[in-house]
Amino acid sequence: MTTTLNDKHTVMPPTDLEGMLDLSRFLGGLTQPAALLGPDGQTVPLPLEAFNVLRDVVEAMRVGKAITVAPVDQMLTTQEAANFLGISRPTLVKLLENGQLPYELPSEGRHRRLRLQDVVEYQERKRQDRRAALQELTGSASEAGLYAEDADRYREALRQVRRDLGQEAE
Repeated sequence: MTTTLNDKHTVMPPTDLEGMLDLSRFLGGLTQPAALLGPDGQTVPLPLEAFNVLRDVVEAMRVGKAITVAPVDQMLTTQEAANFLGISRPTLVKLLENGQLPYELPSEGRHRRLRLQDVVEYQERKRQDRRAALQELTGSASEAGLYAEDADRYREALRQVRRDLGQEAE
């Protein structure tokens, strides 16, 4: 099968994951990119970007996940984009209608299409927003002295909850 730059290519993990485990251990032990050795003995250094992708692919396949490689300008349907973000399609449509994600309407159809790159950028923005909100909440809790609670008091409260749950189960 020959793929072009515009094709998505999905690979399922092998049924026997032992080889992936060995490769994962090998790559995990490297501190810098390795090189590829061709069947004719030619060695080609592996660029850092390709090395990092290889390591990510092997780690995902080691735990039984399928991998899809797609160019960032790949166009996605609304369902594909929703699946990528882990949200429902109606939630994604609301994001599109609120202008939070750009999309295109192909001239021959009425179905919206999104660029993978835009979806990835949105995902990263949301991740940064969540981190900032968590830092703000942590700072507020710290200022309010909520982290100063005594560890023994916490343990006793935890024991009480466990006792209460145990009584409910009887």
